[in-house]
Amino acid sequence: AATELFTLNFTITNLMFTTDLQTPNSRKFRSTEKIMKRYLDSLLQKSSIGPHFTGCKGTGFRSGRHRDDTKVDAVCSYKDSASLARFDREKLYQELSTMTNNVTKLGHYSLDRSSLYVNG
Repeated sequence: AATELFTLNFTITNLMFTTDLQTPNSRKFRSTEKIMKRYLDSLLQKSSIGPHFTGCKGTGFRSGRHRDDTKVDAVCSYKDSASLARFDREKLYQELSTMTNNVTKLGHYSLDRSSLYVNG
């Protein structure tokens, strides 16, 4: 089965953006990326692509509109197989929306309700 990639983008409203979040080998980037991976992997394993899901990796953090906002970019992967009808980004968006309390909570982070994009 081929490995397929998709992107996730969302904004955290209670993680103040700092320049060290832009530096992939900084301690802050690595620790925040590890937390994001744990939260995202946990959610996606419970989603409709769960059995095919192989993991997420944070690819970047960017400054948001407000001082306390941090935009998160992640690339996730899954094994494309016959038992997975097709990758349905609307369905996955709905599942993630429900699992994050209408795109408001990811673990101890608060999310901007209008910021979630799946393969957007």
